[in-house]
Formats: sequence, C-alpha cells, structure tokens
Amino acid sequence: MIAENRHLPHDWFPQPLPGNVCIGSGSWLYSSFAFLHYRSRRPCGVRIGEHTGIYNGTFFDLGYDGEVDIGNYCTLVGAVVAVNCRVAIENYVFIAHEVTIADRFAPIPPRTGGNTPVDRDAEIIIGEGAWIGTRAILLPGARIGPDAVVGAASVVYGEVPAGSVVAGNPARRIKLISASD
Repeated sequence: MIAENRHLPHDWFPQPLPGNVCIGSGSWLYSSFAFLHYRSRRPCGVRIGEHTGIYNGTFFDLGYDGEVDIGNYCTLVGAVVAVNCRVAIENYVFIAHEVTIADRFAPIPPRTGGNTPVDRDAEIIIGEGAWIGTRAILLPGARIGPDAVVGAASVVYGEVPAGSVVAGNPARRIKLISASD
C-alpha cells in the first residue's frame, strides 16, 4: 500500500515515488531508491502488475521517453533497466541478479529538454514465463519468446524463440524445451 504522499510505508529512502509509477495490488517494491535516476515523462513510466516483487538492487534508470510495463506474478532481483524506449515484461517472468536491460551499448545521461530521439526499434520484450539468468544483458531489439530461458551472462540483441534455451555472447540456442522436459 502506498501512502497518499507516495511514500512506501517500509521505505528507508526519504524520497517519494515518482507520480507516474503505478504499482498493482499485492506487489512489493523494496524502495523508492529504485528511481534515483528516473526521468520518464510518460503518463505511466513504470507499471508494475499485481503480485510482483521488485527486490533490492533493482533500478529504473529511464530517460524522458522510457516506459516499462511489468506483468503480474513477476520477480526482478537486482536488475538494472536503463532505457529511453519501451520495455514490456509479460506475466510470470523471472529476472535474476544483476541483469541489465539497456537500449544503448553505453549509458547516456538524458539531455536537458528531452530532445534525444527515441528509437522505436529498440523496444525490448520479454515473453510470458521467460527466465533471464544472472548477469545477462538484453540489448536494443531483444525479443525473448514465451517460456524461453536466457543463460547466465548471455548477451541478447535479437530474437529468442519461444521455449528456447540460449547462452553465450552473442546468445545462441543450445536447446529447445519440449512439453516432456
């Protein structure tokens, strides 16, 4: 439950949540510190679905046009989302420790006035039931299919088909998960 003044009741950080952050019922956010470098001007810059956990070390470093939509029953553990584009994380997704989701190869601070062009092809989508392993990096245009698994420390910049297990740099398919697995 968020207090009227946009402070999380358990929060140690003295800043309120940004006004354009929407948190669904039953969800957990460790601290408003997650938004220390948040600049989104979207009507709902971050939407967290129901019964989703956003845990210690997760940061939303969004530019003026950054937008993150997280589904229901998801877990983000220490992920860094550094984008000025749209990120869609569908339901039942698990994102492990120290995963980086970025729309550029290097972090670029937002320019004053918000005149940085938005690359619509940079959108990153993580399909329902996907698992993203520790220290994986998802780059512009990454599209993780439903029920796919991205191995630890893998680098993804393209499509990962549904039910695939990928690993490496660049990530390559090493297995296709079947119904009998």
